[in-house]
Amino acid sequence: MGVSTLPHAPVGEPLSSCDDTAFRMHCRTWLAGNLPPPPNFGLPVSAIEIASDEQLTYLRNWQRAAYDAGLVGCDYPACYGGGGRTDCQAIANEELRSAGAPYLPNIVGLGMAAPAIYHHGTEAQKRRFIPGILSADEIWCQGFSEPGAGSDLANVQAFAERRDDRWVIHGHKVWTSLAQFADWMILLARTDRGHKYRGLSYFLVPIAAALGRGVEVRPLIKMTGGLGFNEVLFDGLEVGDDALLDQPGRGWSVAMTTLLHERGGGPLVTPGAGVGLAGDASQTRGPGGLPALARSCVRAGRAAADDPVIRDKIVRLLIRERGFLATEHRAGHPVLQEHPQRLQLQHKLLLSELLQDTARVACEIQGMASTLHRSHPGLVAGEWSHKYMNSYGFTIAAGTSEVQRNILGERVLGLAKSK
Repeated sequence: MGVSTLPHAPVGEPLSSCDDTAFRMHCRTWLAGNLPPPPNFGLPVSAIEIASDEQLTYLRNWQRAAYDAGLVGCDYPACYGGGGRTDCQAIANEELRSAGAPYLPNIVGLGMAAPAIYHHGTEAQKRRFIPGILSADEIWCQGFSEPGAGSDLANVQAFAERRDDRWVIHGHKVWTSLAQFADWMILLARTDRGHKYRGLSYFLVPIAAALGRGVEVRPLIKMTGGLGFNEVLFDGLEVGDDALLDQPGRGWSVAMTTLLHERGGGPLVTPGAGVGLAGDASQTRGPGGLPALARSCVRAGRAAADDPVIRDKIVRLLIRERGFLATEHRAGHPVLQEHPQRLQLQHKLLLSELLQDTARVACEIQGMASTLHRSHPGLVAGEWSHKYMNSYGFTIAAGTSEVQRNILGERVLGLAKSK
């Protein structure tokens, strides 16, 4: 890894606007000479699939290098460990994707925890937590979903009881990505059973340090055989008032900030570069690799690429990808937006469904070969069946596609609230 040629602004320096051309050239030049060599072990398709310490170490080192080079946390103030710039993160995101860079492992920290802390935290919380999130020194997970509260997030029942000067937490969280590696969790818990929304509070709680002392992490095996998800049980975890983000009873408001950024909104977010679109086609889950796949797969004595129906499906996906990338670029420029939330809110919906449809068509191209296990030597060009099964997690997480369409209809189009 090279040494940064664009260091972070010194603490206290005011935010400065981004010189688009100079910063883009910096990103490009640095990435050209500093992409890490491929590891001698397999990497999962996204950060939420990380299953081993060696995978996490490789990706963590990459995030730290990109952070030191000024490509992560560009738009956060320097006093919180950021680059002290404005409107630069979107450029860095584009260049990371275009270079086919590995994804960033601290996906919950970057996409959810850091924005929530920045918008709702105390000065002490911002200085304490944001630098470690940006550098991947501390890994974060999300404690929102519960066995009885998935899409109905306001129904969470994990409870934080006030005892003297402490909060004592009991409850059960599920689908907790990266919990087995996490140092910290953003936790939505009920502090008042008398109010559905005003009875929720938002906590920053230790996970790794509290294992066996009020916290238990259990792996959940998915249909892919992977262990990316977990359930986390709280049995008397004690935290102080400094663990509260915002005020007691303000958890729903903080959760909405978190979900807006999880769904792709907000200029501060550094997404997991390389996990979806553009970049090296061999490393992407997007449709860029489908033409070569279709040329290499033989079905009924001829290449799948010779089938006009397959060609039509590939072209349609490539058009959707191009439109998505153009829209994502537009989202970084407020002057080009006719509604303050539309592009951000539709980001997650469009991306998750595009990736799922791409994986489905890839399996169709492969035909019977798509039924082979991903480790089978006869499997052509990767792990598309594995990616297809994984894709359902993305169309469910952060709100199902149905929930996303309801939000767009109500908040953007002004339609009546769904029942």
